[in-house]
Amino acid sequence: MELKERHFFCIAGFSVSIGFTETGRNGMHLLTSLPTFQTDSPTGEPLLELVVDDTLKPVKGRDKIRNFDTGNGDTIVYLLPDGGYQFIIRDIMGRDCCLLVSNKDFSHCQCALNGDLGMRSFGLNDALMLAFAFAASFHDTVLIHASCVRHGGRAYPFVAKSGTGKSTHVSLWLKYIEGCDLLNDDNPIIRIRDGKPIVYGSPWSGKTPCYRDTEAPLGAITRIDRAPSNSIEQLKGVQAFASLLPCCSTMKWDTDIYRNVCDTVTRIIETSSIFTLHCLPDEEAARLCHATLTKS
Repeated sequence: MELKERHFFCIAGFSVSIGFTETGRNGMHLLTSLPTFQTDSPTGEPLLELVVDDTLKPVKGRDKIRNFDTGNGDTIVYLLPDGGYQFIIRDIMGRDCCLLVSNKDFSHCQCALNGDLGMRSFGLNDALMLAFAFAASFHDTVLIHASCVRHGGRAYPFVAKSGTGKSTHVSLWLKYIEGCDLLNDDNPIIRIRDGKPIVYGSPWSGKTPCYRDTEAPLGAITRIDRAPSNSIEQLKGVQAFASLLPCCSTMKWDTDIYRNVCDTVTRIIETSSIFTLHCLPDEEAARLCHATLTKS
């Protein structure tokens, strides 16, 4: 197929290529969070090549695996005869926004977009995030659902169930702990490099437009647990693993990807501290957490 446009990006140190077969309804205007990561000098083979082609049709002979709720809509997953995958990405209104087809390791993907500008932007961004997370899993990397603050040259991701207060707690650090800045508010990336976990900003940051091409060594990871008083405990072994794994983007039904993510999570907990903060949404909680994490 002939590409009208091709763009390169550097995300968490990986080269990513996105091509468009037509530039009327589709193009870089759909990816408003990507320009910060764009590069004119890609290095090495791309981790992921995604081609946007609205003539793409669903693959026949597929087997439906499951539906899953992304929080912003539904995604239907199919296994293809060649071991690759097909996704139907729907928005919160149940509208089909994107058809995504990938090979088994997500290094080569195609997608077709549908609907108005908002639907196309949503579909393409979700497709890119899914494809990146699964492709990167083969390279000691996880996309983690967390809000992440940086302090003293280290990154501190906070994880929790949606609505529990991870962004609220990060906002308390930004307010009360001098020298903090927000690295990402929803989907930072953790990559093992030279045996050590590094946290990167990403083009996906939920409702907060924090799309930063920056990085910092991982300081510690903390799970937020609402409680009537403030206390903090360090987790070890199985507890730490069980606390972190559900926050990582993966596919349990894919043996290779799930094993990759589990291996990366194991390496993270072997080299970093994992905590649970039982807390109120107040200044004392932020100061207790900061004092504990920066000593770990």
